[in-house]
Formats: sequence, C-alpha cells, structure tokens
Amino acid sequence: MIPYGKQSVDEDDINAVVEVLRSDWLTTGPKVREFEETFAAQVGAKYAVAVSSGTAALHTAIFAAGIGLGDEVIVPVMTFAATANCVLFQGGKPIFADVEPDLLLLNPYQVKAKISSRTKAIIAVDYTGQPCDYDSLQVIADQHGLILIADACHALGATYKGHPVGSLADLSVFSFHPVKHITTGEGGMITTNDAHLADRMRIFRNHGITTDHLQRELAGSWFYEMVDLGYNYRLTDIQCALGLSQLTKLKGWVARRREIAARYTTAFKSLPEVNRSPSYLIGNMHGTCMLFV
Repeated sequence: MIPYGKQSVDEDDINAVVEVLRSDWLTTGPKVREFEETFAAQVGAKYAVAVSSGTAALHTAIFAAGIGLGDEVIVPVMTFAATANCVLFQGGKPIFADVEPDLLLLNPYQVKAKISSRTKAIIAVDYTGQPCDYDSLQVIADQHGLILIADACHALGATYKGHPVGSLADLSVFSFHPVKHITTGEGGMITTNDAHLADRMRIFRNHGITTDHLQRELAGSWFYEMVDLGYNYRLTDIQCALGLSQLTKLKGWVARRREIAARYTTAFKSLPEVNRSPSYLIGNMHGTCMLFV
C-alpha cells in the first residue's frame, strides 16, 4: 500500500519543541507571533493568523468575511468536506460550482453562473497544489463585491504568475496536518493583507476575546473584553516551534514533490486515459505536486 502520508521530523524539529517545553510559555506565547510573522513573510502577505487546524482556518476566514445566516458562498464540487462545511458553521449556504476537467480547479465561468443577490464570497481550492485562475476569479469578485478566499491547504510553496500562494486572495487558508507540506501535528494559518480582517480572526480564535495572555502580560494588564462569539482555535507555542523548524525545509520538500510528480508524468504520458494539461499553465502556474502529463 502507498501510505496516505508520512511526515518528516528530524532532530532540529525535536530540539525546537523541547526548547519550548522547557520555557515559560506553552501556548499564546512568543512562538505563536514568531511563526505568524515568519509565515507571512514566506508567502508575501502582511498578516498571518495561526489556528488549531485547516478546518479552523476555513471557519475563521468565513467569520472574518462576515458570512451569516442565508448568505451564499460559491465553492467547488471537487474538494474536502471542510470547504463547504465552514460555510454551514456560520449559517450560510454553500453553492457548488463545477471545476475545469483538466485541472479539477474551480471554473470561473461556472462561478459567474452561480452568483445571486445572496452571494457574499467565493472559495477557490488549489487542488493538488495547483493554483486556481486567480486573475479571472478576482475580476469576478471585484465586479460583484465578493470576498475571495483561497483554500490553499494543498499549495504552500506554489506560485501563480510569479506571486506566491498566500498573497493571491483576500484571505488564504493553509493546513499543517501531517500529509501537508509542513506539519505542526494539527494546525492551520490564514494570511491576508487586510489589518481589519487579521484583527477579527485573532479575536475569533480566542473565544471572541480582545487580548490573549501574552498581550495582557506585555501590557501589565488583567483586563479584557469578549466582543464576539468566538472559539478556542488557538495554536500552541509547542506546535508553532515545530512549524518554524519545518518551514526552513519547505523549499527542499516542494522540490522533492515536483521530482516525484515528474516521475509520474513520465510514467503516465503514454496513457490516453490521462488528460494533457494546457501548455500555458506550466509557465503561469507553479504547483507543488501537480502532475503535468
């Protein structure tokens, strides 16, 4: 059996975790902020918000986008359950749009056909690490005043026309499950260039409370307010230390994924059952594990 996934953890990762275990902060501490800032810089975004899973990241992004009862969000038919479920969590309605048959990515023409007066957002999924057609999707979002969310859980390290995934949409969501490019055991991240959205997400992941323990300690204050109905979606300093260590190896791991994909491409190129991707995509979209055949 080919395994579903297998994480790579070395002594540097273990040492990074042990260092935090011996520190004063196991959660809501300085490693969380360090991981967020390092990750944001890696993907070319201004802000990053760490949460407890990729599903939590999707839910947090949907909350930040203001999705509520009866609001419609367009999602692709080809994705994991959490992409649609996160809309339901907020009382919204997922509207399924078809994907392009050659790449299994959200079809912009199908998105346009699904827009109604209740549509508030689009979630595009970078399936198998291949970035979606963000130029077309952003035009559609701008024309209709929609929030564009990238479910980039497969695509950390990928680029689209020279721009890194994580900087292509209003909100971009990542997962750190062991089958993903880097792991924190469980964990997720949302990136954005919007300071207001980032603040809303930090409050949401912390029960809807305005400050966390580290912020109050640095301010010498005990006071906080609960301003929204949030969740405990915090990521620990233990996990963030592992994420920071893993992130230093991302470039090499992405290169290895592409090597493996190239081997499959060679093996499958003579099979008529496997479609040939349009040649223009190879130059414009740089995925992390997509098979071009």
